Amino acid sequence: MNRTTITVIILIGIVIIGWQMYAGISPSTKESPRERGVSVAVDITPISTTVIREVGVFTGTLLPESQFIIAPKITGRLAKMLVDIGDNIKQGQVIALLDDDEFVQQVDQAKAELDVARANIEENRSALNLAEREFERSKALREKKIVSESELDASEAHYMAMLAKQKVAQAQVAQKEAELKSAQVRLGYTRITASWEKGNSSRFVGERFVDEGTMLAANTPIASIIDISHLRAVIHVIERDYPRVATGQQAVVSTDAYPDRTFSGIIARIAPLLKEASRQARVEIDIPNPENLLKPGMFVRVEIEFARHADATVVPFNALTRHNGQWGIFVADTETMRAKLVPVKVGIVSGDMAEILEPAVSGLVVTIGQHLLEDNAAIILPEEKKEDTPEQNNNLQQE
Repeated sequence: MNRTTITVIILIGIVIIGWQMYAGISPSTKESPRERGVSVAVDITPISTTVIREVGVFTGTLLPESQFIIAPKITGRLAKMLVDIGDNIKQGQVIALLDDDEFVQQVDQAKAELDVARANIEENRSALNLAEREFERSKALREKKIVSESELDASEAHYMAMLAKQKVAQAQVAQKEAELKSAQVRLGYTRITASWEKGNSSRFVGERFVDEGTMLAANTPIASIIDISHLRAVIHVIERDYPRVATGQQAVVSTDAYPDRTFSGIIARIAPLLKEASRQARVEIDIPNPENLLKPGMFVRVEIEFARHADATVVPFNALTRHNGQWGIFVADTETMRAKLVPVKVGIVSGDMAEILEPAVSGLVVTIGQHLLEDNAAIILPEEKKEDTPEQNNNLQQE
């Protein structure tokens, strides 16, 4: 044979030997520990009994318990703004003044017109008294046939005319008094006050909308007044959770502004409908705010407890595994060093813990490596777990 032929034969042999080696060992290398039946290294933790809570977590916004807009009742120029954003105000406090020159003049004019009307009454009263005496004298003279019937009629007509004139003068006085009161009321409107009926007697200026010198029309907003002694957290609850909320339920509120504090609230109002667009219902939570720490507009997280189970059997959530469409856990036997698959019914899941409702289980549960296990699979424990398991088993038996 020549050198080329020998080289080809050697290469073919190498390929055949390599293929046989690959075919011989590849199945075993591709087998998982589960398929090979070898022991699987796992980690375990004790199944414990504790209180577990199902908590719904929602996000929302804080609103003031009460908020209203201050606006003038009349048109005028804003002469002076007496408060600013954040100022504390009392019930009935004057917060702004309008230019009152025109309204003072109207009051003075109304007073003068009232004085004239009252003077007219006095003048007419004297004339009325004189006409009344003339009429009485004419009646007496007519009885004595001294004056004619026509003279008596003329005297009576004059008396009646003066009586009517006096009534007109009295009506004019009443009219001028009303005009004076109206002018005084309009003058009072130049002093813009903050007034409310219910709630805390002390409130705050939330916003200011205008500056001094602005020409204001009637009902132009100049400031908003808010009560923050109590706040209202507004959240929206999805359809699944809607049946689980009720008025009077406690709520725990937290905010990024105070990460180390929580605030208590009570569900006060629940909307009787869900918005069609979002399938969510509005829920309002009343929150006492005696220190005025919370402010309207803050973003909040609200926790509402839906259920609480005492003495619940719990395992780490990552211990759960799915087998044939059912939840299960692997309970480790440290004597036989095997793990038994136990199908379970899961209850409340809170954070990284899950409640086991059925069946009653105890002992040690596999938390790492369970996805490589089959029922009654052999397991290997870390050395430190081997040392701890006897004591843990004794404690579990005592419990």
